[in-house]
Amino acid sequence: MTSTGPPIYARTARREAPANGVRQSSLRESNLSLVARTVCGSPDPLSRAALATRTSMTRSTVSRLVDELVAAGVLDELQPTTVAGRGRPATPLVAGAGLAALGLQVDAGFIAARVVDLRGRVVADRVVADSFVGSDPRATLARLTLLGSEVLAQVPAGTRLVGAGLALPGVVSARAAHLLLAPNLGWSDLYPAAALDPGAMAGLVPRIGNEADLAARTVAESVPGRPSDLSDFVYLSGEIGIGGAVVVDGRGMAGRHGWAGEIGHVTVDPDGPTCPCGSTGCLERYAGKEAILTSAGLAPSSAPADLVRAARSGDARAQDAVGRAAWALGVALAGVINVLDIPAVVLGGHLGQIADLLRPDLERHLRRRTLSARWVTPTIVAAEADPAPGATGAAMLELSTVLAHPAPWL
Repeated sequence: MTSTGPPIYARTARREAPANGVRQSSLRESNLSLVARTVCGSPDPLSRAALATRTSMTRSTVSRLVDELVAAGVLDELQPTTVAGRGRPATPLVAGAGLAALGLQVDAGFIAARVVDLRGRVVADRVVADSFVGSDPRATLARLTLLGSEVLAQVPAGTRLVGAGLALPGVVSARAAHLLLAPNLGWSDLYPAAALDPGAMAGLVPRIGNEADLAARTVAESVPGRPSDLSDFVYLSGEIGIGGAVVVDGRGMAGRHGWAGEIGHVTVDPDGPTCPCGSTGCLERYAGKEAILTSAGLAPSSAPADLVRAARSGDARAQDAVGRAAWALGVALAGVINVLDIPAVVLGGHLGQIADLLRPDLERHLRRRTLSARWVTPTIVAAEADPAPGATGAAMLELSTVLAHPAPWL
């Protein structure tokens, strides 16, 4: 299915930092960003004095910058803490609760809308389960617009919305806001923003991104601007298909055109079944949600928990389906690890829900097929349960632009 129209870029209301400017304003912009990122990146509230120490700026400079960021809602002040001895009580600083972003997601089995604030809290959200395989993109995006407007209506008054993002399961040109191909939706050559109604979503025009790339952000960051303990990993997003992303030093590896990470379409058997992408024997034909359930003799609409119960009860077909998926994952992931030297694997979506079943065989295959395994054992981690991690990541990406360039929001 196709849609024509001019490229729609990130919303025109988004104010970007100027490419050129006087040196003094550039220094101020840099210092504002440093202060905002330092506060938001700290697991504990920071005082002005502690912030001056961490940023190597004078207390007077830090205090002036903090006052600006607090006035704009980028940072919040908590109640002062009591101190022993002389001196004024320290006022702890944290990320502002009044700034938030809208994250949207379309996947084969659901659509979602979610508002996340700068502290990483979900302010409002809705996830609607349905089948969108072969759906009409304009009708689906119209439903998503309505869902987004309903969620925004739940946002507390006074909250400033800094942007919106849309996660899609396919090959995306984020710069041109162009969805090139989403095999499991049956969509291609689409400019999604043209089918959304900004007027129904507080004037927000979402910028689009790959669902797995955005979901991986929720693993790389515990909250906006705060790195997690896992900085280098391969992320697999499991739904009907399988998306993927590679994260190095906390940043996604996008590739030359932004299309890197399509692990679900790595061929594990050239003579295997035909894939909607046009190839054969792709990973998702063995480890995608419907592929595993069907192989296990379960209905495609069954839940991963049904597969877990069947396998643990000794059902031979269920156990074979899990073993086949673990083999396919082992073949594909070993190739990725051998090429990129990133031995940590995070399983999301349905793969995360059945990670305990997959782990023994998958680890065995990786030890056998990964050249470096004798020195660094590949690790398998299940992502935290989240019905729409792409939507969360899309909102977090918008919030990260505020931390990188806070001056336009003052």
